[in-house]
Amino acid sequence: MEVTAKLIRLRMSPRKVRLIARLISRKTVQAAETQLVFLKQIAAEPILKLLKSAIANAEHNFKLDKDKLWVKSITVDAGETIKRSRPRAFGRAAPIRKRTSHIHLVLTDDVRPTKAKKTYKPRTRTQKLEARSQKLEIGNTEADQTSNFQLQDSKE
Repeated sequence: MEVTAKLIRLRMSPRKVRLIARLISRKTVQAAETQLVFLKQIAAEPILKLLKSAIANAEHNFKLDKDKLWVKSITVDAGETIKRSRPRAFGRAAPIRKRTSHIHLVLTDDVRPTKAKKTYKPRTRTQKLEARSQKLEIGNTEADQTSNFQLQDSKE
């Protein structure tokens, strides 16, 4: 079961909010909440509030257990940009862009997918030499050999 929560028109730059959002993505709800509580960045506060809202939605509306929930995805998109101007020298004006963010949080209680670990198989010296010789054979085509032969003749 997926539970969503949205926060629109947050008066903060999406670039700053994305830094915090990446920290909690694909974590359990408890780990994400703990992470956000101890972060010093200002963007952590509205994301924490949104996370608590999503948890409350899951518990109240869908009767889901908080211990089984995890953050499936969190996306931060750019919202409207409020445009202002600042006076500059010689009667000019410089633009000021006050950016806003839209945050979309999805929680789920499904089983978290685990990444398959890549197994490392060390190659022997003979296997490395065979692979290197195959690469060399591929590079030496007939056209390459004839052009090399012609170059040697012209030098003499």
